[in-house]
Amino acid sequence: MQIFREIGPLRAFLIEKKGAGQSIGFVPTMGALHPGHLALIAVSRSQNPLTVCSIFVNPTQFNNVSDFEKYPRTLEKDVDMLEKAGCDVLFCPDEPEMHTRSSYLNFNFGHLETVMEGKFRPGHFNGVAQVVSKLFHIVNPDHAYFGQKDWQQFVIISTLVDELKFNVTLHSVETVRENDGLAMSSRNLRLSEKQRRQAILIPATLAEAKAKLKGGDSILSVKKFVEDTFESNPGITLEYIEVVNSKNLLPLYSVEEADRPILCMAAFVGEVRLIDNMFL
Repeated sequence: MQIFREIGPLRAFLIEKKGAGQSIGFVPTMGALHPGHLALIAVSRSQNPLTVCSIFVNPTQFNNVSDFEKYPRTLEKDVDMLEKAGCDVLFCPDEPEMHTRSSYLNFNFGHLETVMEGKFRPGHFNGVAQVVSKLFHIVNPDHAYFGQKDWQQFVIISTLVDELKFNVTLHSVETVRENDGLAMSSRNLRLSEKQRRQAILIPATLAEAKAKLKGGDSILSVKKFVEDTFESNPGITLEYIEVVNSKNLLPLYSVEEADRPILCMAAFVGEVRLIDNMFL
């Protein structure tokens, strides 16, 4: 696996590969890799002769300084995992390489960034859009792969690609889960053993809510069920539960309003914030 820390040498390497007719698959990450990330690498490898992974803990998408400082950083382990997974290229720049100064550029995604994650993490998606735009310009991939767990982010990036006409095809890959159903996340590393057990409430409640909706229960009653479930479980706090149209993230009042509704949830286990979702 080739490892690059600077933009110039990486660009030169990838231009040569593209000139030889190789399509590039790209998996952008913030490191602390787990099998969910490796699933993205595997899909990319199955569709492209060259797979690039980036690791960059992007400060501009954290609206909480403490969250940024505590985000797990496990580069040595990540490199080993990527090599074993057959990744071809790793780009792991430092902060000055990606952000030479404070940016004046601001993205506005309308209602897409004012609901769910955007509502509770102001400025988050502007930071995401900034860094993803830079990475797409640097890597110039043919395909890019993202996990379903960050569905709102995927919708935002899809809008970014459409608006700025990036020549890249986006792919959302199904969430990889632990045996007990918890969605794999780098933030899981911050959970104590007790908190890890408590976190199972997130996928379990989502699954129950999904079953109730498919059984004909109203969205209002299902949201009340989820809220009551979390209120009766100390140590874990629900931030939001929403049922939205997966295409435009608009809230639904009945599941029949959209072709593909999705349930989205965020909760705090102690001070660790976790998100998850399930399609109906």
